[in-house]
Amino acid sequence: MNFSDLGLMPELLRAVADKGYDTPSPIQREAIPAVLAGRDVLAGAQTGTGKTAGFVLPILQRLSADTAGAGQAAPRALVLTPTRELTAQVADSARAYAKHLKLRTYQVFGGVNINPQISALRQGCDILVATPGRLLDLAQQRCVDLSKVQVFVLDEADRMLDMGFIADIRRVIKLLPGKRQNLLFSATYSDDIRGLAERLLHDPQTIQVAPRNAPIELVEQRAYRLPKEHKRHLLVHLIREGNWQQVLVFTRTKHGANRLTQQLEGAGIRAAAIHGNKSQGARVKALEMFKRGQIIALVATEVAARGLDIKELPQVVNYELPNVPEDYVHRIGRTGRAGAAGEAVSLVASDEAQYLRDIERLLRKTIPVLPTPAFAIPEGSAHEPSGADRGRQEHAGARGHRGHSGGHGQHASRGGAHGRHHGGGQQTNRHRHGGQGGRGGAA
Repeated sequence: MNFSDLGLMPELLRAVADKGYDTPSPIQREAIPAVLAGRDVLAGAQTGTGKTAGFVLPILQRLSADTAGAGQAAPRALVLTPTRELTAQVADSARAYAKHLKLRTYQVFGGVNINPQISALRQGCDILVATPGRLLDLAQQRCVDLSKVQVFVLDEADRMLDMGFIADIRRVIKLLPGKRQNLLFSATYSDDIRGLAERLLHDPQTIQVAPRNAPIELVEQRAYRLPKEHKRHLLVHLIREGNWQQVLVFTRTKHGANRLTQQLEGAGIRAAAIHGNKSQGARVKALEMFKRGQIIALVATEVAARGLDIKELPQVVNYELPNVPEDYVHRIGRTGRAGAAGEAVSLVASDEAQYLRDIERLLRKTIPVLPTPAFAIPEGSAHEPSGADRGRQEHAGARGHRGHSGGHGQHASRGGAHGRHHGGGQQTNRHRHGGQGGRGGAA
């Protein structure tokens, strides 16, 4: 199947060809015709599956055909996203696909001066991409009119709920017209997501392009059990011995991300941190340096890494396990994309053992626990694996040698493509239970 088989207009097909695409991904094959037909959609799709084009292309076609609404200042499509990075990414995609059309896209998010956004919105736009907090701030100041929205998209809805945005989402929905098309995209389906879908969607077409709550199969997963104070030493060892050139590392807290970045730099490994306390400029700069290979390790919290567009990422490390199992799926799903192999490594301290069991229960599989290299456990340390852990380590056997001290050829050839992340066990809980309180830093 080609994009021309999906019923897209010539201007959009030209834009798709300009980007070098000819064959639609599974989510695009199913979502584009459904959206073009005016159906509400509930789609299970992870970042990296092409879901953005799956809703942007048919929305552009719908708006282009709506000549009556052309030229008005109020947006006719609204895309709600959880983070600044994802907002910018979606808006960039919309502009790229609309290059041969007279449609305008604008994005708004927190953490930057609101006045330029107010000025830009006065000029009008057809598609508005926004984080919930900043959008509500603009609406409260009567700087944005959402009464003309024809298509409403909730992108990465599960992450928005995890970040405590449910109240904000409900407030946004109240500002929209009752008659509209609704599209909900989520990598996982929790009870909260199902409840939101039931309230928001009308007779939706359900699309599932990956097994529910399951990571991409090409991701090789492994874990190490060790005291938390030795984690940084093991991480340095893995990066050096594996000749890793690009690794995304997840921590739970902003402070932890800063501290680990300093420790990696002290060990001679180029690193940068990205989290909600960083300015938008600093976050963009760190991401660009990471993509260009100027830094090896990008250390991120769960919230900040959501929506990062990193192609062919070979390695993802859970420096700290998330306490929400679904977050693990998000994290490791950032690698093993587009058919490439990926590697996800988890460093598990004793107080994270239950998190690992919860993750394995969700995945319905056991994550191999490999022997920790001797250097990481000081002589005389009381830390010894339990009988159960020893059994799992022995079961890992030859794989452990291949994966580490014996296998850096394997890692080097991979280059480093793994992971999706979730950096925020504690942070996630704070957002989830803190309601709107956490929206400013994340959005």
